[in-house]
Amino acid sequence: MTSYDQQNSTVELTVQREDLRMKTKYAIVFICIVALVIIEKESNILSRVSDRLIQRQMPQQQDFSNGTQKGSLMALKMLLSRLSGTKRDGSNFSEEEEEEELDDSGTYSYAGGRKHVLLLATTRTGSSFVGEFFNQHGENMFYLFEPLWHVERMLTPAAEANNGTLLSGIYRDVLQGLFLCDFSPLEKFISPPPQDHVTPSLFRRESSLSLCEERVCSPVIRDVFERYRCKSRRCGPLNLTLASESCLSKQHHAIKTVRVHQLDTLQPLVEDPRLDIKVIQLVRDPRAILASRMVAFSSKYHTWKAWAQNGQVPEDDEEVKRLKGNCDHIRMSAEVGLSQPHWLRNRYMLVRYEDIALYPMQKAEEMYKFAGIPFSSLAREWILRNTQTTQKASGIYSTQKNSSEQAEKWRFTIPFTLAQVVQRVCGPTMKLFGYRFVNDETTLTNKSISLLEDRLFH
Repeated sequence: MTSYDQQNSTVELTVQREDLRMKTKYAIVFICIVALVIIEKESNILSRVSDRLIQRQMPQQQDFSNGTQKGSLMALKMLLSRLSGTKRDGSNFSEEEEEEELDDSGTYSYAGGRKHVLLLATTRTGSSFVGEFFNQHGENMFYLFEPLWHVERMLTPAAEANNGTLLSGIYRDVLQGLFLCDFSPLEKFISPPPQDHVTPSLFRRESSLSLCEERVCSPVIRDVFERYRCKSRRCGPLNLTLASESCLSKQHHAIKTVRVHQLDTLQPLVEDPRLDIKVIQLVRDPRAILASRMVAFSSKYHTWKAWAQNGQVPEDDEEVKRLKGNCDHIRMSAEVGLSQPHWLRNRYMLVRYEDIALYPMQKAEEMYKFAGIPFSSLAREWILRNTQTTQKASGIYSTQKNSSEQAEKWRFTIPFTLAQVVQRVCGPTMKLFGYRFVNDETTLTNKSISLLEDRLFH
């Protein structure tokens, strides 16, 4: 073979390789486009179901589905530019340059380091206290306290009719909107409906420093009563447009909720390419939860109190079945998280309230490190001030706790009979989280005997 033939053969081989490489790139892009179209169709279907269910129309701050489409297009644009080797000023984007890019609104994008923390818990697990670890971070944090309360209040009867499947999907979509600073999905569930995106009815507004800061504080309106009004300054009803603008300006977002009971329903949310979500599941000894609920929600626990007095608890009663169901949901969510499926890898953390109560600063630092957020001096100072307090300040709903005492307090309030019931119906959950069983009342009330096993959850 002549040198000319060899050279010609080499050129043909190079062309074939380049052609194969380009076909592979376009095939990947085509697959991504198909996947995005499917995602958009599912999102639109759920949105229509939600709208029909609540049976009322409202002006919206911005179209949520449009926001989803915009985010999907942004993700596709990034993928296309990487595949095609897009250049700027004659050079490829470096990783450092991509991280410094801002989105069209001039705010932080996912690549810019914005973190999203979702604190999952159940009632009376200390979630309000732990949520303050993030609420007190400072001006770079946008924190929301139980926004799903509105959804649950409006849709619980309908949700019970279909085993909560629809409710789980709506929870997920509302959380997605809020993490993207879009309050319009939540507005649909606020009653009475906001007028021009202004409402005096947002649940526990005062528990979010972000919703009471000066830039969100609108003028006071005479004769308009706001039950959950800000305590740090005198503000008028909440302007959700201003809240959205404040949210967009913050580097990090955190939401605390006790209303998501199945972790696996959040997979589409965690996998959203616009978000960098870290899920922290807070758990507590089920015996302590029951004891706390019997105090906090006394009127709803007359049956349990009667059982404690006569010493007999019918385990086929609906109240006991409900307790078991709650324990099972908590355990199954934890099992999903601890198994580290691909969509939760390095995005799930399990924390016991008892460990936080005993070592608040250490555990707070671990949570911040897991979330990828600097542990601010303001958060540190708040923890120091609020983990050692007087009995007077440590009320049922207070976030000020003498934390080491709180971890053991329930042992002296729950009747042994009820502790035994919890151990029987919540046994698998207690074993998973490392809570020791007691066989007699003496052991239950003996503080020198720890009921907490040393555990590391990965």
